[in-house]
Amino acid sequence: MKSRVSGWVRALVVRRIQKKGIDLSRLSFIPEATKVPLQRTGLDPVPRIAEIRETTPMHRLDLPFDFNIYLVTGYEESRRILTDRDSYSNDIRHMFHGDGPATSDDIGGLGFTDPPLHTRLRKIVTPEFTMRRLARLEPMIKEIVDARLDALEAEGSGADLAKHVAFPVPFQTICALLGLDFEDRDAFEKLGSARFDATNGGAAAFGAVSEQREFLFATVAKQRKEPGPGLIGQILLDEGDMISDVDLAGLADGVFTGGFETTAGMIALGTIVLLRDPAYADMIRNGSKDDVDRVVEELLRYLSVVQVAFPRFAKQDMLLFGKKIKAGDVVLASLSGANRDPKVVGERPEEFDPFRVPESGHLAFGHGIHRCIGAELARMELRIALPRLFQRFPDLALAKPQEELSFRQLSFVYGVDELPVTF
Repeated sequence: MKSRVSGWVRALVVRRIQKKGIDLSRLSFIPEATKVPLQRTGLDPVPRIAEIRETTPMHRLDLPFDFNIYLVTGYEESRRILTDRDSYSNDIRHMFHGDGPATSDDIGGLGFTDPPLHTRLRKIVTPEFTMRRLARLEPMIKEIVDARLDALEAEGSGADLAKHVAFPVPFQTICALLGLDFEDRDAFEKLGSARFDATNGGAAAFGAVSEQREFLFATVAKQRKEPGPGLIGQILLDEGDMISDVDLAGLADGVFTGGFETTAGMIALGTIVLLRDPAYADMIRNGSKDDVDRVVEELLRYLSVVQVAFPRFAKQDMLLFGKKIKAGDVVLASLSGANRDPKVVGERPEEFDPFRVPESGHLAFGHGIHRCIGAELARMELRIALPRLFQRFPDLALAKPQEELSFRQLSFVYGVDELPVTF
């Protein structure tokens, strides 16, 4: 009976979409056809992703919208889509009608912005994320990691590594970088995971976007009067009235979302991968800098926690990979699929192999003008956190089999909410 009612409700929603168009913030469920890029079997993309990649360069998702959505799963095809700045737009605001849980004013940041605004905003924050500028954060990150490992040890064997280490390390780092007040952090943190969760449709995820940005708007307004010590305060000192509260909140939002949930997922899932093989655990524990770098890069490729790139909207009718697409159609690049393309990765792409020598670099951070601006910060945190974790706890092990862990079922950023470990 429950499934019959659910099916009836979904049919009503489909008819409404067909009649009035789509407002993503009001979409109460995710149609089955769109779930494949977000689904996994353990740490692996579902086999359907590989099947699509082997069959066609571009797969149309069967959805009841007035535009088409195409999924690209190959490496070279994804790079082509992500590099082409002239044929596509990343501006998603036309998908919000203004009367739902989230409106177009709630959507911003570099990922959903086109040049020339994107170019101007990215230029403002890029200097903060150079290797030279990031180097000053290394002592602070080490202190944060060590304090969180102390907390894990104090909790005792069987403690949750996700709660005590994987989540707080990037969260505290990004809050310090932005200059967010400590009293705001607990409430702010709770909204981080919700905004990537598509289980209950667009309404829940974009509602979290709206609430989280309220914190950022308040912070920007407060620091416009009294700039703080972090990135938000520095931008206000440099730009003044030349940058609006909306644009600055969008920038801060992009830095936060790109630097928190993704790195948290990598620390937790990376730990699971390394515990599979004592040789790889020892490599991250006792290896050289080059060894650690090699492990981190392969983890980024293998896990691809950001499952799809920002949606790209065709600006005009065109022929793409032999298929006609129309202006307004959406092209999605599957980063998890591209990073396991044997044409580039080599043999056995489904295996973790830090000695792999692929033909080209992975796409874990995206590609082109929308490549993650915090990529080097993420690498730094992983290079610090994972070796220190395995050095501190040489007998680290999962407290339950991987099959019993609660992986996220439908999230744009893949992860695990709890990771009990023994040590």
